[in-house]
Amino acid sequence: MATLKDQLIHNLLKEEQTPQNKITVVGVGAVGMACAINKLKGEMMDLQHGILFLRTPKIVSGKDYSVTANSKLVIITAGARQQEGESRLNLVQRNVNIFKFIVPNVIKYSQNCKLLIVSNPVDILTYVAWKISGFPKNRVIASGCNLDSARFRYLMGKRLGVHPLSCHGWVLGEHEDSSVPVWSGMNVAGEQWKEVHKQVVESAYEVIKLKGCTSWATGLSVADLAESIMKNLRRVHPVSTMIKGLYGIKDDVFLSVLCILGQNGISDLVKVTLTPEEEARLKKSADILWGIQKELQF
Repeated sequence: MATLKDQLIHNLLKEEQTPQNKITVVGVGAVGMACAINKLKGEMMDLQHGILFLRTPKIVSGKDYSVTANSKLVIITAGARQQEGESRLNLVQRNVNIFKFIVPNVIKYSQNCKLLIVSNPVDILTYVAWKISGFPKNRVIASGCNLDSARFRYLMGKRLGVHPLSCHGWVLGEHEDSSVPVWSGMNVAGEQWKEVHKQVVESAYEVIKLKGCTSWATGLSVADLAESIMKNLRRVHPVSTMIKGLYGIKDDVFLSVLCILGQNGISDLVKVTLTPEEEARLKKSADILWGIQKELQF
């Protein structure tokens, strides 16, 4: 007996077509692995119920990496949280061990994907993902300072009473703590913005203190990056990429600079002229990151 689907729909294709715009998100948030599958199912069902509003044709979940097959973009948010009193090196090493499991499984099923790293410390873990994957550097990207720059523009707009879209300024370098505001590129003259940048750095910690984590702004920032990649928009974003050879940096480090994002990942870097002070701060960030990276065990 024919099913309802067979009665209503006549299929013209004999084989399932390979998806052309599949995105995988790896990570279920701050939930123990014992209940991971329940969390996955719950999140999947909640999103499925909103498909009409998302204009998204299909959402699936699973803990077997085969469900990620043929992804065009893989967003990695999974990682260990820093424990009280834990050194940054120890935290990074624990995340290296997690990435040593995740990354090979991802590329096993999606060899031509782009990797977008969101897990913190994001710049170092992007280096880790790059080393483990063996991918060319244009296909390994970190969310980097995209959100830092958005916070910066929001706070500028709040101070001036205008929409953030009318404020233009970039935050480059390491995500959060030692980020570098590019004062030389500011387009609002006569204002002192150092206090605003301080607020940018502190705002994430304030949100974490109030609600335990940052999520909405991070998710919106990552969706913004994903749109540029999947739709080949070639928009400029301050995202983390390999910057060896730029600004006097001689080591394999990933820091945020202005990049053009499209279907191939990072296609171009935008040349930004920095002041000697800005360049020195970027170099200092690179030295700090390399000091940690060279101690990692792969």
